[in-house]
This record gives sequence, C-alpha cells and structure tokens, in this order.
Amino acid sequence: MAGLKEEINLDNLPKHIAVIMDGNGRWAKMKGKLRTFGHESGVKAVRETVESCAELGVSYLTLYAFSTENWNRPKFEINALMSLLVSTIASETKTLMKNNIRLQTIGDTLSLPSKCQRELKEAIDTTAGNTRMTLVLALSYSSRWEITKAVKEISADVQSGKLKEISESTIAQYLDTAGMPDPELLIRTSGEHRISNFLLWQISYAELFFTDVLWPDFRKEHLYEAILSYQGRERRFGKTSEQLSA
Repeated sequence: MAGLKEEINLDNLPKHIAVIMDGNGRWAKMKGKLRTFGHESGVKAVRETVESCAELGVSYLTLYAFSTENWNRPKFEINALMSLLVSTIASETKTLMKNNIRLQTIGDTLSLPSKCQRELKEAIDTTAGNTRMTLVLALSYSSRWEITKAVKEISADVQSGKLKEISESTIAQYLDTAGMPDPELLIRTSGEHRISNFLLWQISYAELFFTDVLWPDFRKEHLYEAILSYQGRERRFGKTSEQLSA
C-alpha cells in the first residue's frame, strides 16, 4: 500500500468521514488477552486516524466510540472503557490543541459517569476555538435514540406554537449533528457489514467502505485505501450518469 497518499485527490476529499471502530474484543481474544486490552490498543488507531484526516484536510471525523447498546456489556468492561475514555481525553487534549482540532460529542452524554462528563466538557471547552478539523465522539449514542429524542422535541415545539412546519431540514436541525455536514464516507472495520444503529438519518447518501482489518490494526494506509475507494465511485444522488457528465 506504499504511496497511496500520493494517489489521493485533495480536491475531492469527503468533508465528513464517519468510522465504526469494530474488532477490539476479537483482536484481544486472538492474542489470548482480555477484551479490555483490545480497547486500550485501539487508542493508537484512533490517534493515527485523527491525525491523518486532519493532515489531509478532512473537515469532520466522527468516531463511534460507545453505543447505547454497549451498556449491556459486562460491568467490568464498561468500567474499563469509561476509565480509558477519561485517561485518553486527558492525555490527548494537548495533541488536539497542537493540531488545531476541535472536540465535540453526540449522544446521551448525561448517562456517562460524572468524571467522564467533566473531562469531556473540559476538553470541549479547551478546544472550542480550534478550526482545522472537528473530531466528533459518538458516546452512549444510537441513531434510534437520537431520532426519538428529535421527534419528542419537535412535538413539544409544535404544541407550544414555536414550530409551524416540518421539513427534512427541520428534522436535521433537531438531531445531535445539527450544523454538521452529513458524512460522505462511512468506514467499518473488522469485516462486519452492518450499520449498527449509527447515523441512520445522516448516512442516506454516504459511500460505505468495509474492511476486514480489526480496529487496533487500522492505520493511515487503510484510511487512504478507503478514501481512494470513495474517490473512485460515481456519486449520482438519484441522477443518471449521463446527467452528471452533462
């Protein structure tokens, strides 16, 4: 995969890349380790992906870090994930500042432990003025939760008279991703071909890229491969090839 970066057309980058980071547990089990070892090892893949996206000029990168369904995992694994989240955010904030990257979150973050909430708020506030790229962590997130919440808020605003008409753009404004461009490229690692309740509204026209690579082994070359695949596709948005060429 040498030289893949040089093949990328920087004028045709996806503005927003979303990643389902899958395979930490299987990677650890293959090495005879606990699943938590896989989560810890996945931090390097996060760091490399974030830095590579910023270097290329991607505007938004959303990482599916913890779903609402993940709360059903064994308690010790959840505790380890939360501790890892706190320590990683604390240690990586300096790097985010150095690289001019802003941190944001989507999801039910109020359900996270108070220490996680404090670390997140501090990092979000510290990086708020950064402009090179926005890193979005999806935490305690699921798309059905997000859409249900949006419907409740829209209903309340209709009842109060605050909202008169509902359109696609109205719904988008009530989602956690309000103000962000929709992802144009969705990457999932570990060989699974599922969306797993992630950004269902937002990825309506995203290009999907599935790789067998387990997340702890994901490196910048794999990111470049996904971007090149995206750039090699014809994005028609309901039109014909002839209409696009015309």
